[in-house]
Amino acid sequence: MDAPEPSVNVPRDRYSFDHRPITDGSFGDALERARAGERLTVDEGIELITTGTDRAGIDPERKELVLEAADRRRAEVVGEEVTFVANLNNNVTTACDTGCLFCNFKDPAAAFESDAPAEHAAGGFTKTPAESRDIVDSALDRGIYEVTSVSGLHPAFVLNEEHRERLESMDEPPNYRPASDYQVDPGTYVEQMEAMSVGGVHLHSMTPEEAYHARRGTDWSYEAVYAELKAAGLDSVPGTAAEILVDEVRDVICPEKIGTDEWLEAMEAAANVGLDTTATIMYGHVENEAHRVEHLQRVRELQDRTGAITEFVPLSFVHRDTPLFRQGMVDGGASTDEDELMIAVSRLFLDNVDHVQSSWVKYGDAQGLKMLSCGADDFMGTILSEEITKRAGGEFGEFRSFDEYVDMIRAIGRVPVERSTDYRQRRVVEGDGPHGPTLGPRADGTPLL
Repeated sequence: MDAPEPSVNVPRDRYSFDHRPITDGSFGDALERARAGERLTVDEGIELITTGTDRAGIDPERKELVLEAADRRRAEVVGEEVTFVANLNNNVTTACDTGCLFCNFKDPAAAFESDAPAEHAAGGFTKTPAESRDIVDSALDRGIYEVTSVSGLHPAFVLNEEHRERLESMDEPPNYRPASDYQVDPGTYVEQMEAMSVGGVHLHSMTPEEAYHARRGTDWSYEAVYAELKAAGLDSVPGTAAEILVDEVRDVICPEKIGTDEWLEAMEAAANVGLDTTATIMYGHVENEAHRVEHLQRVRELQDRTGAITEFVPLSFVHRDTPLFRQGMVDGGASTDEDELMIAVSRLFLDNVDHVQSSWVKYGDAQGLKMLSCGADDFMGTILSEEITKRAGGEFGEFRSFDEYVDMIRAIGRVPVERSTDYRQRRVVEGDGPHGPTLGPRADGTPLL
């Protein structure tokens, strides 16, 4: 019997992208190089993430070989520890007019205006700096030591008072309206950083997109913006707003956001002023496997230049309540096989980033634990409040206690470790519970409630 004609993978979407998951290489060669710990090329990454371009679809046996190689690499790099952090999300505002099609976190900024009709009132929120301070201060008493803040691009948000004066001097300032037009004044970015940087907490905030918003209408450099934010209390920068770092994909899902080059410029600037960063990928929407690996290549090159990336965070697209899904541009998100391969190839490809995170918010508990055997070694944080994934239709909750972490991590034969945001402080959690955080400025081991 003749062997079936080999076929190549085609993009998982309906778009005619220039970048396609087709290579001249072989799965076997790519797997051997991955096992040997050699730096992979984009084509080799594509071979692994597709389980070979010589046939259509994901081959289950080949997939397991990739997962095994990634799990072995994880053990070589970080051992058997699984880390987690005691953190709080305090997103300042949902007001945003950027119009990203993958997002359901935002609310139209007009709905927050002082004269907005009641029937158009937003279901979201804007917090003053004083409110942000109270929220963080209260959480410190519960033992958290990291606050993550990622917010909408409110038109009244400015870097500082000088920025406000510059924008108000323009005839047509970009994406700006005075705070007096709104029901709640979010203050300036500097004021919010100062408010949240309370009591020794680690402040993880100001994505490249927010940094762009904080310099719009000026010729200020990203270095200048991040230096001022650092002086106001910013400790590290979340590498979100990355989505897919290939512009032909960004042109579809977030055409009004900054492009790939500007995202990379902002991240490098943050590192240049001494801020640690993370990096993310948001996958499983319109992109294909080639885009995913090209994204990994850009992150790896950025890390070669800066050495500032403490962890890489794959974020599986949650589609249910997003414009992409409602408008029929996608039929769903990534499959479980794709999720596992994304984690595994991230571990194998990013040879200069030690930590890969499994998001229980995106994957759920059972699959989140499985990812810890696919190359991941970090299991996120306690969160205390999670709004972005929840608003997109996420179903896996908003809070994780230390006892839950310890029980789940020990159940898969791994070692639970409380860690600081930057991974420089680590504590193996030993003994019977109840367990609570100890690394925070007010943490004494009392369980989080």
